[in-house]
Amino acid sequence: MTPEISGGVLGDKVVWVTGAGRGLGRAIARGLAAAGAQLVLTSRSEAELWRVRGELQETQATEVLIEPGSVVSAADVRAIVDRSMRRFGRLDVLVHCAGISPIFKPSENVEDDEWSEIIDTNLTGTFYCCREAGRVMLRQGSGSIIAVSSVHGSVGMERLAAYTASKGGVEMLTRTLALEWARYGVRVNALAPGYFRTPMSEPLLNSRWGERIRAAVPMDRFGDCEELVGAALFLASDASTYVTGTTLFVDGGWTAR
Repeated sequence: MTPEISGGVLGDKVVWVTGAGRGLGRAIARGLAAAGAQLVLTSRSEAELWRVRGELQETQATEVLIEPGSVVSAADVRAIVDRSMRRFGRLDVLVHCAGISPIFKPSENVEDDEWSEIIDTNLTGTFYCCREAGRVMLRQGSGSIIAVSSVHGSVGMERLAAYTASKGGVEMLTRTLALEWARYGVRVNALAPGYFRTPMSEPLLNSRWGERIRAAVPMDRFGDCEELVGAALFLASDASTYVTGTTLFVDGGWTAR
């Protein structure tokens, strides 16, 4: 189930995608390349990035810069943006997909280091990437930042205390940055996916909890990664020039219940 994307929608915009080595980030990177973007791809795994780059260059005439690093490191994030600017001279779009959800346990059993790892990666990492991309875009007087949140940024879920807290923070960060930067031509929005089949979600979806989760989705199925691409393209492109500070849900109807 792969939506057709017409070339040239992004008109050679330079787009930085974090978490691009697998799952939603990889699918979005492929969709952006098909739409004409030049790409900066970030992940902690350099091997995964090279694999994605190879896939893209087999099928798309697009320039792809590989920038491995951790979004939890402010120094890594600054260096990635600096090198991207030296290569391309501008940064038009950030799609921040990097995130983790390594635990699924009752809140009273969550350890200090587990809480910190999730908040640091999902929330602080989002801030670092938005801040550094925002600095460039504010100087340019234009840009679009897309933070990938979750349906659980708005809807609670048992056994996901740290994850839901981090994604709720991402959505409030999105709204605050949108208010601060709108007058300078920089738009900031969030994408809130429901349950998609990714390497991160598969263990949960294949567990005894999977049927319970699927039953709560009005469309009665989990999403395919490619089904998030259209929403990302909308927010990245000039089709959404009057859209900022919003959360776009792509959740199979979860929030419509």
